[in-house]
Amino acid sequence: MSQARSQSSLALAPFHTWVFPNGALWTQFYRVDGDYLLRFPDLADFHVAADGLSVNGFPAPGVPEGTVQHLYLNQVLPLVLSKQGKRVFHASAVELAGGAVAFLGESGQGKSTLAASFAVNGFRFLTDDGLVLEPVGGGYAVLPSHPSIRLWADSEEALIAPGAATAPPVSFTSKSRFLAGDQVRFCDEPRPLRRAYFLGDGSAETVTFERLRPAEALVEWVKHSFLLDIEERPRLASHFEQVAGLAELPIQYRLDYPRRYDALAQVRAAILAHALEG
Repeated sequence: MSQARSQSSLALAPFHTWVFPNGALWTQFYRVDGDYLLRFPDLADFHVAADGLSVNGFPAPGVPEGTVQHLYLNQVLPLVLSKQGKRVFHASAVELAGGAVAFLGESGQGKSTLAASFAVNGFRFLTDDGLVLEPVGGGYAVLPSHPSIRLWADSEEALIAPGAATAPPVSFTSKSRFLAGDQVRFCDEPRPLRRAYFLGDGSAETVTFERLRPAEALVEWVKHSFLLDIEERPRLASHFEQVAGLAELPIQYRLDYPRRYDALAQVRAAILAHALEG
């Protein structure tokens, strides 16, 4: 991380932006002298080399180092890995059924809560939000990521016992980051992907599984992909080809369940039984 600096106005327009559901600006993507600049307004700038092999972070004045590290781990690093040709997705994953199962969904649909629920009940998590898949034989392996899970206060209260190790708080979110340890267990070795569950909206009254056709799974994987440059056609074509091969595997399902903490034990049992089938 470099020294703090003010976020000066740029003469060029961003080629892409991320916004929150409420319309608030979150990230601006720029091209600067052949490289990339990722701007998180009032928080930090990150300069990313054109090949994605180096990153420099510049916090805005007064922004603590922990906030910049948080942005790098959860936002910038997955984008950088995608630039390097990796398959990276917004998803959590846990070690289960002799391999790994992944949970994909929009923000707030329960990916981290599910992962934490398994991690405090005898299983181990592999990643909270940045799922990296590597081809292995005829399938894929889930690579472990940063050993921490971020949770909102209600999930923390329902799942985490007092005394669990936490990272320093950050300025832009009230989520707490829980570090892996005796209470929140982490798997630090790759595991073969056995199931990918795309989360529903929580309207189901019971735990339901629906097998996705390859075309449906392809749309879902693309929707949840990390991509640094959405206008780079060769990389987009390569990524689409990678995802199309992934979508052909018979491991993708729509998962829905009641979003109640008192139902999580039943949900875990149903997922385990389903993942062990076949």
